[in-house]
Amino acid sequence: MNFLIAESFTASFNRLSGLDQKAVKASVFDLQMDPSGNGLQLHRIDNSKDPNFWSARVNRDIRLIVHRTRDSVLVAYVDHHDAAYAWAERRRIEAHPRTGAIQIVEVRERVEDVAPPATFDFVFPEPARQPKTVSPSPSLFASLDDDALLSAGVPQDWLADVRGANEDAFFALVVHLPAEASEALLEFAATGTLPAPTLAAADPFSHPDALRRIRPIADQDELEQALAFPWEKWGVFLHPSQRALVDQTFAGPARVAGSAGTGKTIVAIHRAVRLARQNPNARILLASFSQPLADSMAKKLLVLAPETGGIVPRITTASFRGIAEQMHQLEHGVRPRIASEPMLRERLRDAATKADLKGFSDRFLLSEWTNVIDAWGITSPEAYATVQRMGRKSRLGPNQRERLWPVFESVRASLLSERYTTWSEVFTSLAGSILDRRAKPFGHIIIDEAQDLAPAELRFFAALAPATTDAIFLSGDVGQRIFQHPFSWAGLGIDVRGRSHTLKVCYRTSQQIRRAADKLLPNILRDTDGLEDERRGIVSVFSGPPPEIRTFENAHEEADNVRATIGAWLGEGIAAQEIGVFVRTPQLIPRARASVPGIDEAAGIVTSPMSLAKGLEFRAVVVMACDEGILPLDERVADAADEAELDDVYETERRLLYVACTRAREHLILTGLRPGSEYLVDFSEEPRSRSGK
Repeated sequence: MNFLIAESFTASFNRLSGLDQKAVKASVFDLQMDPSGNGLQLHRIDNSKDPNFWSARVNRDIRLIVHRTRDSVLVAYVDHHDAAYAWAERRRIEAHPRTGAIQIVEVRERVEDVAPPATFDFVFPEPARQPKTVSPSPSLFASLDDDALLSAGVPQDWLADVRGANEDAFFALVVHLPAEASEALLEFAATGTLPAPTLAAADPFSHPDALRRIRPIADQDELEQALAFPWEKWGVFLHPSQRALVDQTFAGPARVAGSAGTGKTIVAIHRAVRLARQNPNARILLASFSQPLADSMAKKLLVLAPETGGIVPRITTASFRGIAEQMHQLEHGVRPRIASEPMLRERLRDAATKADLKGFSDRFLLSEWTNVIDAWGITSPEAYATVQRMGRKSRLGPNQRERLWPVFESVRASLLSERYTTWSEVFTSLAGSILDRRAKPFGHIIIDEAQDLAPAELRFFAALAPATTDAIFLSGDVGQRIFQHPFSWAGLGIDVRGRSHTLKVCYRTSQQIRRAADKLLPNILRDTDGLEDERRGIVSVFSGPPPEIRTFENAHEEADNVRATIGAWLGEGIAAQEIGVFVRTPQLIPRARASVPGIDEAAGIVTSPMSLAKGLEFRAVVVMACDEGILPLDERVADAADEAELDDVYETERRLLYVACTRAREHLILTGLRPGSEYLVDFSEEPRSRSGK
């Protein structure tokens, strides 16, 4: 008999108290050992439309909802007595008549009308405007007949509701539909085209749509993992488009792209586990931009693969620099001694003075060193004379490069004499030493946050990858590139053209927040190799409150308002660790902390610079200090070496704000002092139509 756990159970389980969760775990284990339910006081739920729903007594108040057939036992839901029965009475579990996938269907006649969501609430210090007359919006799906709606997975009960829904009504309706139906209809609303239906499977539980919300449990170890990490359900239940990328074999370098919250990291983690299971002797490297992101991926690995299964020990999670530092120590026996930015500024200034170099500012010299000389490993005047200075509009002729080279050569020599190096030199040196080795330390390389790879880092990973299928897989979003200038991947041997796929379904962020954040970026982002990331057609799978922009006269007013907002969130049951407060720089953290309520319940609230926001997720987010002069940051604007770098500063500052905003799942508030950042205005304007790199 098949034993299964539904996504609806993991979500309801996570809402229980710790003591109740322990009791539920024991009952679920008992049920797996004895699917007949002897000892659990099973009772059929008579008022349910589905005769296969039963309740199991966990304790005096908690009831487990189980769906039992001759061939399967499905743990569907858990809650307090009355709420558990009410859930089962308005659900049925059945195979969809067209797609064949098992669905948990909400019974139409028991659903009360839901008010449509409010419109965006933007607060700016400007004169009041006359209200506009708004005509009713047309039905989104009037052109789709029953056959088309059924092919999208819409339950028969809901065909009329869907066909008659306008935009506002649909987002109120979407929470009542199975996920595949909601996503297909959202894609139609965004693009005018329904996705191709997935072929029906012989077993309705093995259909890709069913596998997203119902997990077969093979043994006690798998059950222990499923119950240990219920809050990570979205890392276990995959969308079919994600599953295809996890399972696909690639003959060359491959990439998955997609805007924030579309599950790129989850695809990367699942691929690592799949490759480790498929190749019992292979070692896999799963790398990301920073150590906190690598640590987060390591925790998610435990959701998918028990430590006792021999999978996790063969997957190395590390930051880009972390794995390079480990390999440098293996090669040389010591850790690399990295020159700091202040040291480089001083060395460049001294070398320019000694060379009597005129006409070049200190910030230009540092930028040229960082983005050209060091980034590309330039070690000779001949190489400098011919290197393409991509992304830099201040052209340098042969005479200028000839005058500059002695300065850079002097700095390189002085660092070498004192045994200092740079991260770019570490990566370049390692790439050279391992490129021609027949035996590579890893059989598969999987890289998350790949948009922030520097040239030397990409060279290193390319050299580290073996000459086999599925050797290197990259996950990233050009719209979240905040640390590196663009450059050609193909020019360094990583050509993903023809093997690049874009995810279009956003799971993390509500439709309202995603739409507002997307206005910060162009509709089309194009990389140096000509690959385009089309941001139109991205859909979120749930609706939520509109984001708000609030501006104030002074920091005290801002702090008071944010403190009251956070207090209200805590009062609504949002846990402290589910709230994040972001500011532009570490120096602004005290301003953020001053806005946190001084109560014990608020101790777990995260306050962080925007640059550390990647990989994080919160139910509620406040982005504070969105002031003029802070976004974009004045000191970065003043420090730009040329016009191209200035453009890049404005774009990366915009992307930092995008990253911070898209950490929010349900609630987003942006605050600042009047007149506020120029970027805040973008939230109330039409999406940017131009393309960007």
